[in-house]
Amino acid sequence: MHTLSIVIPVYKNQDSIPELFQGLNELHNKNNFKLEVIFVVDGSPDQSALVIDKEAKLYDFKTKLILLSRNFGSFSAIRAGLSKATGEFVGVMAADLQEPTSLMSDFYDALKDGQSDIAVGVRTKREDSPLDKFMAESFWTLYKKFVQSEMPAGGVDVFAANRKVIDKINALQEINSSLVGLLIWLGFRRVEVPYQRFKRPYGKSAWTFKKKLRYLTDSIFSFTDLPF
Repeated sequence: MHTLSIVIPVYKNQDSIPELFQGLNELHNKNNFKLEVIFVVDGSPDQSALVIDKEAKLYDFKTKLILLSRNFGSFSAIRAGLSKATGEFVGVMAADLQEPTSLMSDFYDALKDGQSDIAVGVRTKREDSPLDKFMAESFWTLYKKFVQSEMPAGGVDVFAANRKVIDKINALQEINSSLVGLLIWLGFRRVEVPYQRFKRPYGKSAWTFKKKLRYLTDSIFSFTDLPF
């Protein structure tokens, strides 16, 4: 039986974690794979780590908890989690419940036959504010046109890959870059899996303008020579 590892970066998500565990447990009970979940608490100032430790004791699927010394950002947090994932397949998702946990099962189904190496989630609908929706669509449209033409039209927030891809990602020593950009750049066989992105049910996003700007510059300048 294969193992599916799921890496989840955590920052200010203490309220969503109990419900997240319920979804992960459903995933564990309904599927024919072993489940390993790696939580990476990215210097979160709330009680996320304590809540994860408490919830993990209530369920029988395997969990790992990584505590970073400060807030390094989601890219670094995910990289830390990928380095500890042992599964033949590894998925990455957020802790804010905006993506259904069942999407990880869809990714596994798309990858297990060996016809694809990477499964990326493609949003069919997103329950975001008009401004957030406009900004996201504008960014990814320009990114696809000028930087990486193979990027899905609406960008990628969630994905899974086989062990071969994860080992390649772990071998790269990128610091200021885009994980999604690296996935596209590596050139493995990809399959797109549609899903609906939900409205955030708890708290406010920690995705500040400063972090968005940093992500934008890292995503662009790591993968294009324009305007030179």
